[in-house]
Amino acid sequence: MKVLVLLILSLTFAASRQAPSPGSSFQTNAAPQPARKGGRWYFADSGHAVYCYGPVRFIPIPQGGLQRVATLCQGNKPIVPLRD
Repeated sequence: MKVLVLLILSLTFAASRQAPSPGSSFQTNAAPQPARKGGRWYFADSGHAVYCYGPVRFIPIPQGGLQRVATLCQGNKPIVPLRD
């Protein structure tokens, strides 16, 4: 009887160690994302060169008219005004 109880307990503990906890969805051995391809360099309105992956768009400005911007750029700015 003791052997049967020990066998059941050992199987229960072995199974619980192998199963991931339901709260942890973070994978520590995830492969890094491949670099995006197809970007292009643009001349920003600030005078700097920026590398962007998205299309160039025209957005309305508060003073009236349209401004040419590049989208999905590297760094902390998703939209960068471009110099014509």
